[in-house]
Amino acid sequence: MIWLATLVNVLGAGFPGWPVRAVAAALLTPLAPLYVWVGRPVLCGDPPDERQAVRFLAVALALFLPSAVLVGETRVLTFALVPPCFMTLRMRWALAAVAVINLVPVAGWALLWRPGAQEVFLNGVFAAVGLVFSAVLGSWIIRIIEQSQERAELIAELDASRHEVSRLSSAHGALAERERMAREIHDTLAQGFTSLLMLIQAVEAELDHDPAQARRHLALMDETARQNLAEARALVAGGTPADLDGASLPDAVGRLAARHDAKLDVTGPVRALPAGPEVVALRSCQEALANARKHAGSSVAVGVTLAYAEETLTVSVRDDGRGFDPGAVHDGYGLAGLRARAAEVGGTAQVGSAPGEGTTVTVRLPVPAVRSEMP
Repeated sequence: MIWLATLVNVLGAGFPGWPVRAVAAALLTPLAPLYVWVGRPVLCGDPPDERQAVRFLAVALALFLPSAVLVGETRVLTFALVPPCFMTLRMRWALAAVAVINLVPVAGWALLWRPGAQEVFLNGVFAAVGLVFSAVLGSWIIRIIEQSQERAELIAELDASRHEVSRLSSAHGALAERERMAREIHDTLAQGFTSLLMLIQAVEAELDHDPAQARRHLALMDETARQNLAEARALVAGGTPADLDGASLPDAVGRLAARHDAKLDVTGPVRALPAGPEVVALRSCQEALANARKHAGSSVAVGVTLAYAEETLTVSVRDDGRGFDPGAVHDGYGLAGLRARAAEVGGTAQVGSAPGEGTTVTVRLPVPAVRSEMP
């Protein structure tokens, strides 16, 4: 629209003569297709190609400046030429191009046509005002564009960070679930299968000379297999351990101790506790008893203590076996899993042992305090 208005003003001007105005109009005519085919694609680039932008502006100025020197009305077109300078060039080059667009036409026009001093002064003032206005407005627009680009980059970074956090959270959740399943399988199914293997070995040794004891061990194998099956079903269903299903913690620990020929001692006021501490207490007892029978032997005396206090629940499993050095590096998942399970509910797990002095595993778990009844 600015190009068309400028062309109309040039052709309708009263000065200079028709041939000069025709030349100026002829120079302005290619600017429209130049913008459509070259300028617009450059301006739509993100970011604009600076080299192509320089070529476009150089050709546009080569057509604009001569026509603006010939006919003063051509300078209306500066409103269309200034914005592309700021949109495509760096700041100092954009300011230089804007200065050329505003000042060169006035200077050339004054030198060519030698108008009066007042007319030169007025045109010079208009050119200077146009230059200052263009520089201020262009700088402001550039800052807005830069801020928008910075915000877009920041949003992109935040979006990428959000996706990365989501990915890491999913990976962490999957890892935590794998660790939980590993502990559950180790503390239930794996321990049960270990017990079955030990019982099979005992039965093989007793079949010939002690059939009664072999039958007792076979019955224990049957009970252990059924217990393992119940644990597997509870694990798949995500429910409570089979021993705790419909039973109190002392009853569940008592059955577990009986399967391992261990003695149970319960102290303190027994009360119902949240599922978390009870499950950890039962699993810790399973792990400690399995380790006692595996490493200390089936003939070693094993004792289990379940102590209820006001704000803690303590599970202690002790044996008088050969013991070991807790500071030495040990392969296996048992003790590490036991400590991790206790830490999940804010508890601690300690192992006290020495070569030849037996082993004591103590797990302390925080539990809700007993509420005193109001009189």
